[in-house]
Amino acid sequence: MNQTRPVTPFALATLAPLPLLAMGGTAGGVWIWAALAYLTAFTFALDQLVAVTAPDAPEDCAFPGADSLLTVLAIAHFALLALAVRAVSGAAGLAPAERVAAFLAFGLFFGQISNSNAHELIHRARRPLHALGQWIYISLLFGHHSSAHPRVHHRFVATPLDPNSARLGESFYHFAPRAWTGSFREGLRAENRLGAARTPPRPAWRHPYVAYVAGGLAGLGLSALAFGLPGLLAHLGLAGHATAQLLLSDYVQHYGLSRARQPDGRFEPVAPRHSWNAPHWFSGHLMLNAPRHSDHHAHPARPYPALRLPPAPEAPTLPRGLPAMATLALFPTAWRRVMDRRVTRWRAAR
Repeated sequence: MNQTRPVTPFALATLAPLPLLAMGGTAGGVWIWAALAYLTAFTFALDQLVAVTAPDAPEDCAFPGADSLLTVLAIAHFALLALAVRAVSGAAGLAPAERVAAFLAFGLFFGQISNSNAHELIHRARRPLHALGQWIYISLLFGHHSSAHPRVHHRFVATPLDPNSARLGESFYHFAPRAWTGSFREGLRAENRLGAARTPPRPAWRHPYVAYVAGGLAGLGLSALAFGLPGLLAHLGLAGHATAQLLLSDYVQHYGLSRARQPDGRFEPVAPRHSWNAPHWFSGHLMLNAPRHSDHHAHPARPYPALRLPPAPEAPTLPRGLPAMATLALFPTAWRRVMDRRVTRWRAAR
């Protein structure tokens, strides 16, 4: 008989900042600073001070509450996005310092939790769940990731054909524009090929990129209608902040790793060694096990609570949690000092 387990640790980590953000976006004060602290110092401290790794779930384990948590987080995302635009635009009457804190705190929630949630949802086979994930990305003006991630990144990860795999020595500031434009272009090509192969052909208005672009523009229009030019700028800024964090995750999780080309010209199969993993327990729960990245590439449909950490000899491990390493990546010299020698050692050990 299959075992069942609750998703309580994931729910506690991801839902805890919701009341802090809701109160902080409305009243400012200690609430918004507490939300910011939770998503930065508190997360880092728990990762470092409580040196445990959450155990892998048994292979036959089921998580009946997993999709329910994703749905709750998706609904909360849209409510918080409206609240964030109001707070950051100045319409909520927050002081300047509180508006800055709101921008940082809400942006971190969207970047670390909403993005992780959307990532899980677009891998779900059920159409309503998949659509929820798409619309989270659309609301953050990154809708094309819904196509580029499964159709390009998963197929070409750790090869020159994947715009979201960072090369050894490439700074994040060079990688980010290449990844954004490249994923938009390659995702569009993949959708065009898929549409052309359908019989009968898909109507032009049903092309996913129509929803990605029109939906993003509609979201911006609603923010401008509700809060004027400041609302439009706030929405753009929050979306940019969240997207930068998604790109930072891609940058960190595949930095310098590559798949060898075989004699027949094809690339070797994707293996655990082609992704950086992080065993840190709290940020792992906060990001819905996204740092267990090798297993996700091996089993894209596996639900997040069931993702497993590969044995140390089989896959590289980050020295700190994923959010901490993403912060380090903003400082290219320090990043290369820490990571380049690790990449070199890992390549030599293959």
